[in-house]
Amino acid sequence: MHISDLLAKHRPAYSLDRAFYTRSDIFARDMDLLTGRWTCVGHASDIPAPGDYLVAELSVESAIVIRGADSVIRALANVCRHRGSHICTKAHGHANILTCPYHAWTYNLDGSLRQARQMPEGFDPAAHSLQPLPLEIIGGLLFVCFDANPPDIANSAAALATMTTHYGWDNAKIAARKTYSVRANWKLVLENYHECYHCGPSHPEFSELHALARPGVRFIGDGDVESWAQMPDGGEVFRVMRSDLAEACATGSRDGKAIAPLMGSATYDGACVFGELGFLSAFLAYPDHGLVYRFIPRGVLETEMEVLWLVNASAQEGRDYNPETLTWLWDVTSQADKKIIERNQAGVLSRAYRPGPFSLMEPGTKQYVERYVSEMAALAE
Repeated sequence: MHISDLLAKHRPAYSLDRAFYTRSDIFARDMDLLTGRWTCVGHASDIPAPGDYLVAELSVESAIVIRGADSVIRALANVCRHRGSHICTKAHGHANILTCPYHAWTYNLDGSLRQARQMPEGFDPAAHSLQPLPLEIIGGLLFVCFDANPPDIANSAAALATMTTHYGWDNAKIAARKTYSVRANWKLVLENYHECYHCGPSHPEFSELHALARPGVRFIGDGDVESWAQMPDGGEVFRVMRSDLAEACATGSRDGKAIAPLMGSATYDGACVFGELGFLSAFLAYPDHGLVYRFIPRGVLETEMEVLWLVNASAQEGRDYNPETLTWLWDVTSQADKKIIERNQAGVLSRAYRPGPFSLMEPGTKQYVERYVSEMAALAE
């Protein structure tokens, strides 16, 4: 059945048809959608010095996010202007100049062409700089879009900045990072992330610490913002939502007690804040540490979840925090998510699968799916 026909027959408040989680042609359309949206690729503390870079990939697209000699951070397409080879092949690195490993064209850190050997008369180096990509920095978070005309990010950036400013993410550093490979379609991974219906059965550690795991507690309250429907002005979607911790809990730790120095102007007020921007980026701020979730589709049935743990930039490992203690909750939670999502995908592969109705504890997943359907329909027009 054609994608447009599948979209037309989608039943609101139900999960998607099996084809959306299994077909390569739909996955290719998904990548057209996602590469045209903003996605978080890391934190500025990852590239502190001029020449430091990270490489971010999404589908066939690849970006070099690099701090220039002028200390300005830029995003450049990782595509040589000669014959298209990738230039940077490592996930992280440092370079005084960027050299293509194929034919040794070299570029300055701002992407301008520095040298190209044996080129004919009339060749114009200025016309062969690396293609710049849209880049936004919000509270130290690095966002890239692989489309020259990205969705408007003004409203979503302002909303997310309320969280990152309060929790001091501009003055944070990455204390730990882990990647979880999940044998499942990216939509099943994100649908799982957007609901806590499964938290009681699957995440006893999370449920003991977070009120969100209880029925009837997810709501948009004072100070929260949410714009998750398809935007008529083409703006990017976002959500910032405060959520209570269990009684007497200061943070998301094994015993609920503080595990790192306070960040920004935060206090131990018995709450945390969830944030999102776009389809593939999610954030969680506790008073003493933060988390960045990067969801990276790698194939129809393959998705990576990269988790970054942030702490105050002045915090010292061993003195102010212990990495194992810091990562415990969301490591055990992510490992459990991997298992339940892969079981979900295994069932969806069956001919017996039929889209099921969302529960009262799955409003976030319902919104996420409806947003996806509307965006895919618009892309098909």
